[in-house]
Amino acid sequence: MRIKMDLRNCDCMDLMKEFPDKYFELAIVDPPYGISITDSGRLGKYNKNKTSWDDNIPDNKYFKELFRVSNNQIIWGGNYFYLPPTRGFIIWDKKQPENVSFASCEFAWSNFDRSAKTFYYSPMQDSKERQHPTQKPVALYKWLLEHYAKKGDKILDTHLGSMSSVIACFEMGYDITGSELDADYYKSGIDRVNKHTSQLRFDDFIEERI
Repeated sequence: MRIKMDLRNCDCMDLMKEFPDKYFELAIVDPPYGISITDSGRLGKYNKNKTSWDDNIPDNKYFKELFRVSNNQIIWGGNYFYLPPTRGFIIWDKKQPENVSFASCEFAWSNFDRSAKTFYYSPMQDSKERQHPTQKPVALYKWLLEHYAKKGDKILDTHLGSMSSVIACFEMGYDITGSELDADYYKSGIDRVNKHTSQLRFDDFIEERI
């Protein structure tokens, strides 16, 4: 099966303006939460000397454009943003000890009119592969695709980061379009995807644009 991956080192607003209304069946996005995660000492080694990318949340123009180009949305950090009421929250339970300083779970807002769901998975299981301070596991994205996507859906990720979403889409057979503004994270993410797909002719599947 031929999978299209359009992964760009660019601003997500520039990416989305190229597409018509409701082009993507599902957007799974993880924008900045505005909590200055780069100030966290334990995650400092993954920051690549970046100091401000997580200081502010996206503005209303971002969400308006996201809703324009996609039919359905899953937005990580949904509890940090001003979004419409929903009953379809998704909770990632990290199975963390109660005494850890980081959040023991994360919330994703979704526009799906269904009961809230919880995914249980410790990020420590992926600790050897961590290269981004807010990296989410591939297993999480595969679970989302299994429960919220349909065969043939086109997926959008506006903040690729470590590109866990790309690896999940590749493994499960979904076309994905996405952007990452930071050149260093983009390069390390592409390297990670290449490593995971080295058993196949990856050049046949990916359209890389800078």
